[in-house]
Amino acid sequence: MTTPAAQIVDAAAYAQAVEDAVKAAAAYYAGGTSPMDDDTYDRLVRGISAWEADHPDEVLPDSPTGKVAGGAVEGDVPHTVAMLSLDNVFSPEEFAAWTASLARRIGHDVTSFSVEPKLDGLAIAARYSRGRLTRLITRGDGTAGEDVSHAIGTIEGLPEQLAEPVTVEVRGEVLMTTAQFEHANEVRTAHGGQPFANPRGASAGTLRAKDRAYTVPMTFFGYGLLPLPDTESVLAERLGQLAHSDLMATSAEYGINTTAATTVPGVTAATVEQVLARVREIEGLRAELPFGIDGVVIKADLAADQQAAGSGSRAPRWAIAYKLPAVEKITRLLEVEWNVGRTGIIAPRAVLEPVTIDGATITYATLHNPGDITRRDLRLGDHVMVHRAGDVIPRIEAPVAHLRTGEEQPIVFPEVCPRCGSGIDTSEQRWRCENGRNCHLVAALSYAAGRDQLDIEGLGATRVVQLVEAGLVSDLADLFTLTRDQLLSLDRMGETSTDNLLTAISAAKDQPLSRVLCALGVRGTGRSMSRRIARYFATMDNIRAADAETMQRVDGIGTEKAPSIVLELADLAPVIDRLAAAGVNMTEPGATPPSPATGAADDSPHAPADGAGLPLDGMTVVVTGKMSGPLEKLSRNQMNELVERAGGRSSSSVSKKTSLVVAGEGAGSKRAKAETLGIRLATPDEFAALLADFVS
Repeated sequence: MTTPAAQIVDAAAYAQAVEDAVKAAAAYYAGGTSPMDDDTYDRLVRGISAWEADHPDEVLPDSPTGKVAGGAVEGDVPHTVAMLSLDNVFSPEEFAAWTASLARRIGHDVTSFSVEPKLDGLAIAARYSRGRLTRLITRGDGTAGEDVSHAIGTIEGLPEQLAEPVTVEVRGEVLMTTAQFEHANEVRTAHGGQPFANPRGASAGTLRAKDRAYTVPMTFFGYGLLPLPDTESVLAERLGQLAHSDLMATSAEYGINTTAATTVPGVTAATVEQVLARVREIEGLRAELPFGIDGVVIKADLAADQQAAGSGSRAPRWAIAYKLPAVEKITRLLEVEWNVGRTGIIAPRAVLEPVTIDGATITYATLHNPGDITRRDLRLGDHVMVHRAGDVIPRIEAPVAHLRTGEEQPIVFPEVCPRCGSGIDTSEQRWRCENGRNCHLVAALSYAAGRDQLDIEGLGATRVVQLVEAGLVSDLADLFTLTRDQLLSLDRMGETSTDNLLTAISAAKDQPLSRVLCALGVRGTGRSMSRRIARYFATMDNIRAADAETMQRVDGIGTEKAPSIVLELADLAPVIDRLAAAGVNMTEPGATPPSPATGAADDSPHAPADGAGLPLDGMTVVVTGKMSGPLEKLSRNQMNELVERAGGRSSSSVSKKTSLVVAGEGAGSKRAKAETLGIRLATPDEFAALLADFVS
């Protein structure tokens, strides 16, 4: 979808738009801050361009159109070759029009395009003399940039010494990965500074900082390689003749970091259709990348085509940026809600001034815990940068501190549980009501009785409320001691409904251990983790006997989660004892207990206890889309249980570690990603045939 241009109705509105765009560009390129987000800026510049096309005699000299960095910055170190920006397209139609224009300019259709992600960072030129990094220069106004050589040695992927003693200039993008950005804000706030609003701002500010009391890492990705005036003539001639894809391969051989090692490496494509297919693939992978991208860069790959196309004052004519829908927008934080979960966790949630991101209207965003709010220095009324990519839950990156007016108010943390008024346990990052599960007993019991846990038909939330208010149930074990007379005493409980509920409760006693464990609602576990724990240990006794070190042998349980799970199980000991006494199953069918000698089924600390010889042994399987045929009636949780009974590991996301994707109707982006990564696909019928012995 084409990004709509801002509507400019007259000369006064045009002049104001130019002023706003120049100010935004100056803030963005100089320090990584801006009063507007990227999407708003793009729309504004498109509006300015449209006005100027209709009023060519009224173009203001300060207009950002046709200028590198919007004409907002200058530099004092001349570039040997102009360091230009890129023009943008926003739709397949605009891209097709650009390729047609390029073909007319060079006299033939382009037969080889280079396609690579447009990294959301700060462009720099790195000059090497005989293999040693001597100077770093920002893009500046395209003809000259700012010397930031003080940052040498602080940027990952930009070695101080190349693998070969060549004199060259490497161009690329300095950015912060998601992990580096989080670390940078932790360090920055620890030193009394305001958190950065987004990774790009963090990169721009950090790259220019000379006198900070701390340093934080950044990452470089190369996208260009060219000779310098004193480059050896043979090498200079060779570089001038190489295709862009070959230049990137040469850069990697020198030791420069490129996208080649990422899940979105640069590739070549021969046709417009192939380019657009790659654009869709990169867009599908965007949400899971460890760094930000805001589009896809498409270049004529061959040096001859580039030379024939030439460049304008702002951008090369042989390259274009295909902009993807914005995943970050600036909006206002109106309120913070404090919600209590079924295990007593008190979770903050941000209430936002509604904003549309990637086609979805965002009203709420996640806030992980009170410490997260404090670290980000969030205040009510703040303008905040909100990030959302694909199906990822929207999150607040940080306040846009330079837009503060002084009227923002501190966020007030609760002093007692907002649900029951009890005290709050603040000893961990995630606060919890001191009543724990009893604070939200109805939610906890309703969850336990759900289809993917104990599957007690007839025990919905309304019935649970009745049982709790009547004093008949105070924890999960009480469900299994209910009598016929007790149930008949409740309103709207006749003999038939009473007998049906008692039958369902009795049947729940035979559920596998994994479902019983999930029904207990141990913090730090869910359906998938409960299955892994149950299949690893095989019995509840083995689970309860495990210390933190032993618990870490289960795939996905680390040093932080293990002690919490062990402690939770100890707290639940009385309930577990009463469940066992009531006849509730405490074993996982088909699972083999770990060896007492090694603590595992083999020498691997994360080995499944019982996968050997099974059809999915050692495989990671993702199920997506609507199932059909023999699998039609299975819920997603039941599908995941099926995977693990057959020796596999279920996962909700597709990655290089995925072995198989079961793709039903409407599989969407997960199927596309599997195809991109070359992962085996199976239809529901094919999967059912593979697991015929496990599908009833």
